[in-house]
Amino acid sequence: MNHFAHLVLAQPTVESTVGNLLGDFARGVDQASLPAPVQAGLCNHRMVDRFTDSHPLVMEMKRGFSTRRRRFAGIALDIYFDHLLLNHWDRFEGRGLEELITGFYQRMDEGQEMMPHDNMRRATQRMIDYDWFGSYRDLDAVAESLDRVAGRIRFANKFDNAIEDLQRNHVSIREGFFEFYPQLQQHVAEQGIETR
Repeated sequence: MNHFAHLVLAQPTVESTVGNLLGDFARGVDQASLPAPVQAGLCNHRMVDRFTDSHPLVMEMKRGFSTRRRRFAGIALDIYFDHLLLNHWDRFEGRGLEELITGFYQRMDEGQEMMPHDNMRRATQRMIDYDWFGSYRDLDAVAESLDRVAGRIRFANKFDNAIEDLQRNHVSIREGFFEFYPQLQQHVAEQGIETR
């Protein structure tokens, strides 16, 4: 799952927001030095990733990618899952989407000082400034995001234009996501990492 879904599955606090985003920025961070609620958010993020990456439906979706892009299929799916969640919000949630996104941005802004390094602060500020969560409703923004990821990979790759694989498999991915996401919601609730 990508940033938006991680925050949807987090608690509505600044500490949880920082912890659940930290999963993508935790390299080199002394986790023991983090406040306990931030650590719990980080654990929640990692649990969501483990469940997602090992789920049979997600593994099947990855097999639909071309061999040149399959190595990075998980990254493409994570971003596309945000797109699907945003565009089919009422299917999964009763909360108002616009207010929720506004709340995410407010907590991300309030949590800047709690973030352990500049890279995370800069990235989360870009999310706010460029309304990443709102933009992910648009497939062109998803395609641009995937190409930016391809450009940041530190070695030669053929991940560019990954949107082609997503479009070719759109129906099966969408239907798989509709089945998978409620199972993820239930798993997060049952694990209760942040609600113990």
